[in-house]
Amino acid sequence: MIESPPKISRKELAKAFFTPNKALTPLTQHINEKYEYWSDVKYKTLPEGVTAEQLWASVKAARITNRKMVWDKYEITLSVTDQMQRMCHNFDMNFGGSWGANSIIPEQNKEQYLINSLMEEAISSSQMEGASTTRKIAKEMLEKKITPRDKSQQMISNNYRTIQFIAENKNEPLTVELFLKVHALMTEGTLEQSTYAGKFRDNNNVVVEDGITHTTVHTPPSFKEIPDFIETLCHFFNEEKAKAFIHPIIRGIIIHFMIAYVHPFVDGNGRTARALFYWYMLKQGYWLTEYLSISKVISKSKKMYEKSYLYTECDEKDMGYFVYYNLRVLDLAFNDLKEYIKRKQEDKKAANAFLHLGDINERQAEIIKIFHDNPKEVITVKDLQNKFLVTPTTAKNDLIGLMSKNLLIEIPLNKVKKGYIKTEQFDDIIQKVL
Repeated sequence: MIESPPKISRKELAKAFFTPNKALTPLTQHINEKYEYWSDVKYKTLPEGVTAEQLWASVKAARITNRKMVWDKYEITLSVTDQMQRMCHNFDMNFGGSWGANSIIPEQNKEQYLINSLMEEAISSSQMEGASTTRKIAKEMLEKKITPRDKSQQMISNNYRTIQFIAENKNEPLTVELFLKVHALMTEGTLEQSTYAGKFRDNNNVVVEDGITHTTVHTPPSFKEIPDFIETLCHFFNEEKAKAFIHPIIRGIIIHFMIAYVHPFVDGNGRTARALFYWYMLKQGYWLTEYLSISKVISKSKKMYEKSYLYTECDEKDMGYFVYYNLRVLDLAFNDLKEYIKRKQEDKKAANAFLHLGDINERQAEIIKIFHDNPKEVITVKDLQNKFLVTPTTAKNDLIGLMSKNLLIEIPLNKVKKGYIKTEQFDDIIQKVL
C-alpha cells in the first residue's frame, strides 16, 4: 500500500510559504524537479535541526505557488514546475507542429518506421493489460495479417486497428459516439461480457485492485456521473481557446488520467485512455507521436505508472506525479525512436555492402543481409510485401533476381505457397564482397 503523506497544518504551510527556511530551498527545488513523493522525501539527508515533516511542508508550499484546478468536479489539481515546462518546450521543438524536426525520420523509410512503431505500440499497450503473446508472434500476426488465434492476439489486433482508426480520424472532434467507437474497436471479442464493448458501465461493481494483494486502491465515481463526465471530457478535448491555458501535452496527459480515474467502462479503460492521449497529441499537431511507442516505455516501468496514479490519489489529488511521469515517458520514447532509427540506418549501411555484387537493388541487398544474419531463414513473397510495402509482383521480381544469381532457391511450403531459402553457394558468393 502507498504510505500517505503527513498532514500539514495551515499554520505550518503558511510558515513554509511566507518565511521559508533558506537552507531547504535547494533540496526543495531538487525534489520538485522530479516531483518526488513523500516516501522518497522522508529519507533525504536534512540540515541539522530540520525534520522530514518540515521539508515536506517546504515542498508542498512550493507546489502551491503554481497550483491550478484542472478538474473542478473531482477537485483534481496540478502544479506545473519549471522542469515540466522545460520538457514541454523541448517536445515542442522536437516533434510539435511546424517546429517538428522532420529530418529525424528518413523520408524514404517513413512508412516502414511508422508501421513498426504502430505495431510496437499496439503490442506493448495490450501486454500491459494481460496479453501474453510474445512480441515476435504478435508482430508476425500483424505483418502477415493472420487471424487472431486467442484473446491475447485479439487484444493486440484490436489495439493496432484502433490506432490506425485514430490516425485516420485525428482531426475529427471528440464526440460521445467516437469515444464509444474507440472503446468498441479496442475491446471487441476480448471482454467477458461482449455486450459491454462500446458501452458505458451501468453499475458500481468496478474497483481498481492491487494485482498481488487484491486490495482496493481506487473506487471510481458512480456510474451515474459518467454522462456528465463524458460531456465535460469532450469539451475539454475539443476546446481551442480555453480561458486558463494548459500546455497541449499536459492537457493530453490530463485526458489520459481522467479516463482512468472515472473508469467509464467495465474493462479496457487503460487501453482507451492511452489511445485518447495518442489521438489528442496527433490532433494538436505533434506528428512525431505516430512514430513513438509510448506504451513500450510505460510497460518497462509499469509499477511507477501505477504508483503515479496512487500518489495523486493519496496526496490531495495532486496530478503532478502523473504528469511528470508521463513527460518522462515521452522523453524516453523519443530517445528510443532516435536509437531505433540509428540502428536501422546502420543495418542499411551494412546491407549496402552487398550492392557490390552488381545488378542488385537496395531491397535485394537487405534480403541478402536477412539470410546472412539468419542462415536458416525462410521468407515468402508476402513477407517482403509487408516488410518493404511493395506489390506482390515487385517482391517476386526481387526474389527471381536473387535466384538468378544463385543466392536463393525456391521451395514448396504446401501445395500452393512457396518459400525461399539461401543456396549452398550463398556464403561463397557474398564472401567476395564482405
